[in-house]
Amino acid sequence: MSTDQPAAAPAPPPAAAPQDFIRQIVRDDLASGKHTAIHTRFPPEPNGYLHIGHAKAICLSFGIAKEFGGWCNLRLDDTNPGKEDPEFVEGIKDDVRWLGFEWHELRHASDYFEVFYRAACKLITDGVAYVDDLDAEQMRAYRGTLTEPGRHSPYRERSVAENLDLFARMRAGEFADGSKTLRAKIDMASGNINMRDPAIYRVRKIAHQNTGDAWPIYPMYDYAHCLSDALEGITHSLCTLEFEDHRPLYDWFVDKVDLPNHPQLWQPLLAAGLPTQPAKPRQIEFSRLNLSYCITSKRKLAQLVSDGFVDGWDDPRMNTLRGLRRRGFTPAGLRLLIERLGVSKQNSVIDYAVLEGCIREDLDATAARRMAVLDPLKLVLTNLPEGHEETLGFANHPKDESFGTREVPFAREVWIERDDFAEVPPKGFHRLKPDGEVRLRGVGIVKCTDIVKDADGNVIELHGTLDPETRHGLPGADRKVKGTIHWVSAKHAVATEVRLYDRQFSVPAPDNEEDGKTWLDHINPDAKRVVQAWLEPAAARVEPEQRFQFERLGYFVADRVDHRAEAPVFNRTVTLRDVWARAAGQ
Repeated sequence: MSTDQPAAAPAPPPAAAPQDFIRQIVRDDLASGKHTAIHTRFPPEPNGYLHIGHAKAICLSFGIAKEFGGWCNLRLDDTNPGKEDPEFVEGIKDDVRWLGFEWHELRHASDYFEVFYRAACKLITDGVAYVDDLDAEQMRAYRGTLTEPGRHSPYRERSVAENLDLFARMRAGEFADGSKTLRAKIDMASGNINMRDPAIYRVRKIAHQNTGDAWPIYPMYDYAHCLSDALEGITHSLCTLEFEDHRPLYDWFVDKVDLPNHPQLWQPLLAAGLPTQPAKPRQIEFSRLNLSYCITSKRKLAQLVSDGFVDGWDDPRMNTLRGLRRRGFTPAGLRLLIERLGVSKQNSVIDYAVLEGCIREDLDATAARRMAVLDPLKLVLTNLPEGHEETLGFANHPKDESFGTREVPFAREVWIERDDFAEVPPKGFHRLKPDGEVRLRGVGIVKCTDIVKDADGNVIELHGTLDPETRHGLPGADRKVKGTIHWVSAKHAVATEVRLYDRQFSVPAPDNEEDGKTWLDHINPDAKRVVQAWLEPAAARVEPEQRFQFERLGYFVADRVDHRAEAPVFNRTVTLRDVWARAAGQ
């Protein structure tokens, strides 16, 4: 019986518990009784699809919650309408689940708009927020620089009553976009520019995907993010290092609003049926995942799509999670990468080869083997009779018998890879050559006896003979030859489109413009090549997203969008070895 999937294997021994500074904080908080349960969240903004950098945040927030018996919310930080789209929301949910995680609750920052508004009114009443008439350019000028303190706005000392009146009129839609801003009153001389009277609300008359035209004002990220964490009872708010300088502001808003002691602020949530137990969260920063040969700027990823450099957000050249999935990268391989990189406070750039190595390691164990020929050259075995056909048995996986076996048709004419033949072989060439012998995988030893060329002198066909004494099970099968090549029966082969994908950029740091070139100049022209190939029948009759190792060629996946059994389309996920290191002479 033929099968592509392994039988259930015994559970591996439990892995050692991960050790890093975040998990140690969590352990200490549980041991001290500060927390009895761990609550985390993953808070993407739905203004694009998730990329490889988000995988680390997902694995960390969801993983830590699971390790310590807690839960993790998926929260969409949707405070910037106009750039956000329900399509991205669904994509984010799909990507999180694909990576292997499920959220405790799905929340939106927009769920809390009424609470944010009430909290802002409290800040005004407490004398720590004011409505400013400075426009954005003036506000920048007043803010100062890293070496010079800022200046107070001329509107900073408005009375509480005037500020409450103006803010209510902002809420009512009375003012034009950009004409009024609600700001926190903190310290314009602070060495941390984030604390120099940051904006809390801006006027923006644009419809929101969840709340429609209900709100002509929207909260700023720094304000909404920390209060969302507090409302959801998040214990450990995990962020990347660029938010470290924002932490004092995060704590300032949480402390000044003081949600746990002001339940009147969040009663609307209870009335709407949203469970709410506010608490003070702790923000902890960690280094983001930076990979060589990659960009993770949403703006630049969007530009690649809009300018037609790729065929969409899920193009396999993209390092979006959708693109990586379509290319054949596995959730387990990505999780393995995150596990091996660990968690630190030190930003660094990880070689893309490390990611490829993790994907290879997972696919080596989980991908069944098949034969395919990407650059075909016909070999005719002239000592077999015309019409000769037989069926051979092949293991689906050389290291795991539980994958079972399959039947592979063999006939007199086979396709071999063109580079498995050399008329004038270089030194050390151990494949087919004139009068040379090579083992045809699973068949026996063949010898090249003749070369057929076209009028231009190009080799178009080879003739050879199969040594019948070297067939499987016969004494001659043990005869040694230095090379083994794969093949596909020409009569039974299935024509397929194969897309050969590679790294999207040709230099390790595409954002580095020291050479006078832009990041677009570093796009790798060979990141996608399309060839017409031949597959053994068992490789074609598969479902989309089924992965294989095409022997001697690499790991491939049936395209999740375009593949059909009657018109197969395969994407190369990764080569068998790091060809970039070899090209660099490493």
